[in-house]
Amino acid sequence: MTADSTRVPDGTRDQGGATAPGGAPAFRVWAVAGMPEVAAGDDLAKLIAAAEPGLRDGDVVLVTSKIVSKAEGRLREAADREDAIDAETVRVVARRGTLRIVENRQGLVMAAAGVDASNTPAGTVLLLPEDPDASARGIREGLRAALGVNVGVVLTDTFGRPWRNGLTDVAIGAAGVRVLDDLRGGTDAHGNPLGATVVATADELASAGDLVKGKAAGLPVAVVRGLPGALTDERDGPDRGARELVRASRDDMFRLGTSEAVREAVTQRRTVRAFTDEPVDPGAVRRAVAAAVTAPAPHHTTPWRFVLLESAASRTRLLDAMRDAWIADLRRDGKSEESIARRVRRGDVLRKAPYLVVPCLVMDGSHHYGDARRDGAEREMFVVTAGAGVQNLLVALAGERLGSAWVSSTMFCREVVREALALPADWDPMGTVAIGHPAEAPRERPARDAETFITVR
Repeated sequence: MTADSTRVPDGTRDQGGATAPGGAPAFRVWAVAGMPEVAAGDDLAKLIAAAEPGLRDGDVVLVTSKIVSKAEGRLREAADREDAIDAETVRVVARRGTLRIVENRQGLVMAAAGVDASNTPAGTVLLLPEDPDASARGIREGLRAALGVNVGVVLTDTFGRPWRNGLTDVAIGAAGVRVLDDLRGGTDAHGNPLGATVVATADELASAGDLVKGKAAGLPVAVVRGLPGALTDERDGPDRGARELVRASRDDMFRLGTSEAVREAVTQRRTVRAFTDEPVDPGAVRRAVAAAVTAPAPHHTTPWRFVLLESAASRTRLLDAMRDAWIADLRRDGKSEESIARRVRRGDVLRKAPYLVVPCLVMDGSHHYGDARRDGAEREMFVVTAGAGVQNLLVALAGERLGSAWVSSTMFCREVVREALALPADWDPMGTVAIGHPAEAPRERPARDAETFITVR
């Protein structure tokens, strides 16, 4: 839609006017005057209908979330605003000093969980509506009952944006509005296919309303007219509301701030034993290896080698050889054929993984002291740094949204592994890392109190 943002005499902002030059698409947006101060228990639909009785079918009503919160009694006594933010926070995304960007109970990622201490009595804070989409539906139904009109409703709140200075209003609740306009599959004006264009229509409407409502003008409601296509109809199916604007965690490339991302990758890493058939990006594994080789190492050495099994043939060759060696060991231990078969089945996690990495230790650069105690400690140093490298690998894979399982099996048949993979004699396999896309959400890990693992002297 074109818009010229010209100010017209009646105090409205005319976005192109009703007769845009050349017949170009246009719409009009204005703030609603005459809204009273809102208190808990007020019927917002009736207040809006009284202030703007000329609403028409196809209009979109933009309502500042603060008055919805007031009407719904979301005012709280809170001598400490930080306590209120804690109570509304589900996940800390980033922190710098006292500023926190968090995910709140509504699934919105925003500063201070949307807890507002402005324009409220001293010692109180205002929380966001409990369910913004439900609030929008209630206002829409109330306007239909009061005025007999079919309008869309968008609840708005002020957001900052990554990589951009300044604030803008966005939609946090919606009813009767196509919050997303999916243009994928169409073409642009030059005939080029549109493969990734999904327009956040509800956010654009919210921003348009903010231009006339202002942040301090005491005008909490605006109306957009001239965009009937922004409203839903029966072909759109159930009203999904503004919740549809919230990006799912699996698709969020910027889910965490820098330091939070490191902690999250470490603490949320899980051993994954069930994978989908989706192929693994070799580039992601190589990036994880690049992180692995930054681990600390003795004597400025580089004792890590990573064998990437990217072909099904190489994985099958290794796992068949290891299985035969394992069965032979179990038979020597006197295990029954039934017990052997059961153990082999439990080890199938490696066969089900679409990608395997065999980390190896090399002792290049190690010191030889000539006595068993010191030479043993030297090797232990190198083994520890190999483990540090593998931990870096696992954490980096988690950061790539890949699941992994570090299985120790290759350590029990190193000669077999070296032969199957044609590795040098001085490469010591240190287990196998199975990699893939997790087939299911990881189980919650039992909480561990760090203090139980700490001794202070």
